[in-house]
Amino acid sequence: MVLWNNCMHAPPYISAVNKDEEENAGGTGENMAGSNTGNQCLFFITFILTLIISLALVSFVIFFIIQTRNKMDQISSRLLSEKKNIEELKKINNILLKHLNQSGIKDKSSDLHDYLLTHAELKVPGE
Repeated sequence: MVLWNNCMHAPPYISAVNKDEEENAGGTGENMAGSNTGNQCLFFITFILTLIISLALVSFVIFFIIQTRNKMDQISSRLLSEKKNIEELKKINNILLKHLNQSGIKDKSSDLHDYLLTHAELKVPGE
């Protein structure tokens, strides 16, 4: 509030400079001091607005970083669970193939094995 009031009213030392300039320049000093105070006020207001806008932008960036991290954590957990599901399906496939081989259906089991390998839709990343 004090700084805003300084923008509206010239401080005493500027008033003293105004009187000296008025006497030396024949009345034009008041305009120069008034414009100087106006420039300082404009600079101060621009500076405060810039700080507020910068703070808002930094807040949004931090918010988006946190949101991105949460989404990445969700995706990572889903990938891990899918990898576990794929491993379980591979185990079940191997058990079925072993059972078919033990039951004596060897020629059909190789066909089933070939079919499962060629029509596999889920692949583990990195394999």
